[in-house]
Amino acid sequence: MALPPQLSRALENFRDQAKDALWALSSCLCQQTPKVKINGRTFQIIKVLGEGGFSFVYLAQDEDSGRQFALKKIRCPTGAQGVKEAMREVEAYRRFKHPNIIRIMDSAVVQDPEGEGQIVYLFLPLYKRGNLQDAINANVVHGRHFPEQDMVRLFRGTCLAVRAMHEYRPTTPRSAAAAKNLKSTSTGKARANENDADDEDDDARFPQAEGDAEGGYSYDGGASASMPLVSRRLQDEEPDVVFDGDEEVENAQQQGNALEIVPYAHRDLKPGNVMIADDGKTPILMDFGSTMMARVHIENRSQALLQQDIAAEQSTMAYRAPELFDVKTGQTIDEKVDIWSLGCTLYALAYSHSPFENTQTTEQGGSIAMAVLNAQYKHPQSAYSQGLRDLIDSMLKVNPAERPDINQVIQMTDRVLQSLA
Repeated sequence: MALPPQLSRALENFRDQAKDALWALSSCLCQQTPKVKINGRTFQIIKVLGEGGFSFVYLAQDEDSGRQFALKKIRCPTGAQGVKEAMREVEAYRRFKHPNIIRIMDSAVVQDPEGEGQIVYLFLPLYKRGNLQDAINANVVHGRHFPEQDMVRLFRGTCLAVRAMHEYRPTTPRSAAAAKNLKSTSTGKARANENDADDEDDDARFPQAEGDAEGGYSYDGGASASMPLVSRRLQDEEPDVVFDGDEEVENAQQQGNALEIVPYAHRDLKPGNVMIADDGKTPILMDFGSTMMARVHIENRSQALLQQDIAAEQSTMAYRAPELFDVKTGQTIDEKVDIWSLGCTLYALAYSHSPFENTQTTEQGGSIAMAVLNAQYKHPQSAYSQGLRDLIDSMLKVNPAERPDINQVIQMTDRVLQSLA
């Protein structure tokens, strides 16, 4: 008897996770450093940094250069379709350029040496301070809390990253000659997208290299800009893949047309997806595997159930907006799903857990979904300002129309910061 597709995917994913976990455990027991070869280069896998529903993230080191990366490994046992879905994340990294958004350094697609299908590797910068969830966990262990001003500044930087997505405006692509001339300048750094005019120092901090002929992308500047670390190799596909739902954006870019804002939603905003840069104060938004064009009109029950399934698979429950738990026919889901998640994230920074991960839901058999659908949460006693509590409450409105947009959130955040100065 054939298994339902969702159950089949879950079993396949569990098998792959067990395989990766066994690999990591055996390497520890044998005191050997496992290695992977990607397009002729050898990388040592030092340790597991984290895992998600469909991927593992490792600390990896290039044997030749000694450079270290966060290597994200995504298994695609279903072949070309699975690769296409995984490469959405690579495309998202290419699309959004902002100092508070992580930059992919390179990507590759290789055959799975241990079975059928393929593996997508993403090479990302290594942030040694970890993510906001790591900082929250450290606070819990040491019985402390974020200073309010520091916490609100981290939140504001995260909001700036989200604004780059919610206000994404496709830009006219450069001509090949212009790109060549820009690449030959003394800095050797090319700016591929200027969708955030406020960030004039973006080139210096986050260089954007041109893509190589086979679809790989290096963002390190200098030599690696002209010689990618690895290459993305998609069999039987053109290097530039147009994904379902993005045709309007891609076609307009190719034709050089000016477009209005095309909002994208992250759909999995949470402390674990916000890294802390090495300066200790700059938040870096990451993990774009759930990202999609923000506005989805639900025309029938089938589409409603599909959106619920996607959300259940890709959006963390305790940070998921209520409209994604109960999708209704006739409604339009939009970027306000991220505003709800931002409210949950700020609450978690303040009180060390999501507003809907409380004693009732985690220990007494309560339902997180019901708590979310009814916005059932309370502010614990704390020394934080009323302005901070009001900011959180403004985002945690069950009706998306009552939530502020990202610019209003930033304005309210600035007022909180001003009151703390």
